[in-house]
Amino acid sequence: MNQEPILMNGDINDCGYSHDETGLLAKGWKKIFEEQFDQKLSKWKIWNSGAYNHELQLYQASNLMIQDGLLAIEARKEQLVGVKFPKVKTIASFAYSSGRIESKQLFSINKKHSKLRIMARIKLPLGYGMWPAFWAYGTPYPSQGEIDFMEARGSEPKKYLTNFYEAKLDEGESEDHTAMIQVPTNLADCFHVYGMEWSKDVLISYFDGKLVDTKKNDPHIASLFEKRERLVLNLAVGGGFYPTLDSNKIQTGTMYIDWVKVYTSGN
Repeated sequence: MNQEPILMNGDINDCGYSHDETGLLAKGWKKIFEEQFDQKLSKWKIWNSGAYNHELQLYQASNLMIQDGLLAIEARKEQLVGVKFPKVKTIASFAYSSGRIESKQLFSINKKHSKLRIMARIKLPLGYGMWPAFWAYGTPYPSQGEIDFMEARGSEPKKYLTNFYEAKLDEGESEDHTAMIQVPTNLADCFHVYGMEWSKDVLISYFDGKLVDTKKNDPHIASLFEKRERLVLNLAVGGGFYPTLDSNKIQTGTMYIDWVKVYTSGN
């Protein structure tokens, strides 16, 4: 794990960045997925249970709201019961609720499409214990690997991280490829575009169109080639991302998503 955060220049346009789709298409990219959140969540599967990583929330559909072209994922403090894990009938008690969606469409790089550009415009929540994430994985996990485009802590609003885990057959220890990105603006103040370009040997991360991290010269990246990944947007409460979590300090918040787009290139 990178102990020192990657610092961005202070001249970034904090809230006014506009994604140049026309320029991207002119360079040979082709859009293969788009979600503007102006209708129902027909392109997504909604998670209805607890989750892993010691998360404290029950994911449920009522915490997902679409209004004025935005998806709001709201974490709430409330007492409720539900299924502890997916595909397991064990019932558990929860002190929080939130939302998680996963794309029905799967994405992969292969011999035909050698690159993917995956992007989302997101406004992060404030609050200790909030764990918003935009990421991808395939099933059965972990055989398809995992790519984390953005994970953040609501108590550290000027930082987020990127990461990936290699495709493997068991759930044993994976090497940590974390890059912590530090920006000069509060990520909860307005929307920002988080993106990653995925190719066979390189993962390149962008923040508001600026390159912020490059992962390469790592044999584990190649293990993701031809693996089929679904996109995930979720807001967890607590969990292993807070290794010394104090549940008495948790403050719930809301994650807003404006759009999600995926482009492919054969170049």
